[in-house]
Amino acid sequence: MTDRISKLREFLKDNPQDNFLRHALALEYIKQEQDQEARALFETILTQSPDYIGSYYHLAKLLEKMQEKQLAIEWYEKGMQAAKQAGDQHAYNELQAAYEDLVY
Repeated sequence: MTDRISKLREFLKDNPQDNFLRHALALEYIKQEQDQEARALFETILTQSPDYIGSYYHLAKLLEKMQEKQLAIEWYEKGMQAAKQAGDQHAYNELQAAYEDLVY
């Protein structure tokens, strides 16, 4: 286990609902090829905080890597909807581009 993962887990003990910390930990898990742990964290973030736009892209990309294309498509779609509702055009465009790369 990396030092970063240990530190992030420590920070999360004090702030278990901190989406920034959970998202950062999920990204560290991906770097360490701990895909299931990353997936679980991203899914928790987005279930509890569907307005945490940044996690949609990373979860969908991870699902693509895990050969779960249909689920990835669904998460891209949810992310595009959330980005649209939040007025985050940049995130919407990134999600749409990744979605189109996967679908077409």
